[in-house]
Amino acid sequence: MNGRIRQLIVGDAQADRVVPPSGFTAQLTLFVAAAMAFLAVFALALSLASGRLADRWADELARAATLRINAPADQRAAQTAAALTVLEQTPGVASARALSADEQAALLAPWFGAELPLDSLPVPQLIEVLETETGYDEDGLRLRLQAEVPGAVLDDHSRWRKPLVDAARALRRLGLVSIVLIGGAMAGMITLAANAALAANAQVIEVLRLVGAQDGYIAHAFVRRFTLRALIGCSVGVALGMIGVWLMPAASDEGGFLTGLGFVSWGWLMPLAIPVLGALVAFIATSRAANKRLGDLT
Repeated sequence: MNGRIRQLIVGDAQADRVVPPSGFTAQLTLFVAAAMAFLAVFALALSLASGRLADRWADELARAATLRINAPADQRAAQTAAALTVLEQTPGVASARALSADEQAALLAPWFGAELPLDSLPVPQLIEVLETETGYDEDGLRLRLQAEVPGAVLDDHSRWRKPLVDAARALRRLGLVSIVLIGGAMAGMITLAANAALAANAQVIEVLRLVGAQDGYIAHAFVRRFTLRALIGCSVGVALGMIGVWLMPAASDEGGFLTGLGFVSWGWLMPLAIPVLGALVAFIATSRAANKRLGDLT
């Protein structure tokens, strides 16, 4: 095995002459490998970012709930105090606090603007509820609130938490599927390029056979040349892709999902595997194409 790897890297000067060092097939292989690797970097970044987003939403929203106090203005403060008392006495509730007017205005600002006059509008009082790891009895809490705080409505975010998490996880799967499709497209294009090179050198192959060259020797020349081209092209594409990801905006609350699509910590090492995988795809695709083509030329 080590000998084959060394032979693949070092090569054979005589065998390398079978494959044209430049021209259409070389340019096509380099371009396809670079383009596919560039796209694979962004697909990988999207997949990892979607996974982080899904995990963050699942963790943050699973233990959070909102209590809404829908009461007349003159009763709102009393019902808010009563609701906080009920929440403090409820097992499984880690903390509960009423949002300030500024916090509620910030929540409504994206839809109604920053100068929203809350004092003149019937905006309900919101209470942020955080639960412990064991959680609380939602049905029991709703029944008690219904009896003691008539204007209280408990929202545990389950109605919209699951669709958001499912959507983020679907994007992660889409990114992985995209990487597989990119690899398949790259294999197809390299196969076409290898077939073109083999067809263009049909006469040279016949001469090599007449002087005693084995098909394995000839196929190795094509496999080595196209594998190295794919490795070089993928390396260039990955470098450009990582630069592009690095230049993307960092994660921010204002940008939401459209920011933070880059790599984090060890995630920056994952794209380095793309050139190796690209070379492996080229090795397999070229080997199959060369063996099939040489068999047809027999």
